[in-house]
Amino acid sequence: MNSLIITNQFADRFSEGGPFFMTLILLCLLLSIVLLIIGFLNIKKSPQKSQKMLRLVVDASLLGLVIGFLASVIGLITAFDSVEAMGDPNPAIFAGGLKVSLLTATFGLFSFVIARFGILILRWVINSENRK
Repeated sequence: MNSLIITNQFADRFSEGGPFFMTLILLCLLLSIVLLIIGFLNIKKSPQKSQKMLRLVVDASLLGLVIGFLASVIGLITAFDSVEAMGDPNPAIFAGGLKVSLLTATFGLFSFVIARFGILILRWVINSENRK
């Protein structure tokens, strides 16, 4: 029962952050994971392909991070536009707008950190293979 609640909370946060940008960040995360797996599988067969996958993972993870911050800035602009239109805003509405704008940046940072751990491990394995 608890896992169902956690899954629903994750889905709620995902949709609160804006499905378009959150989906783009998720695609960057999934792409990074797939490229890391391909890089690990090709270490012995083709070290050059492993290096290429490493560079692509770096690019994909940075893209997810940048998309997260871009969406955050767009969310902040939207929140401030709403405050400006209301004149005298309710602090709860303003806080809700700030929360939504920070969700994409948080997810972008999360995807970047996950990919970075994979990058560090793949670099370490590639370097140890090159020393042999």
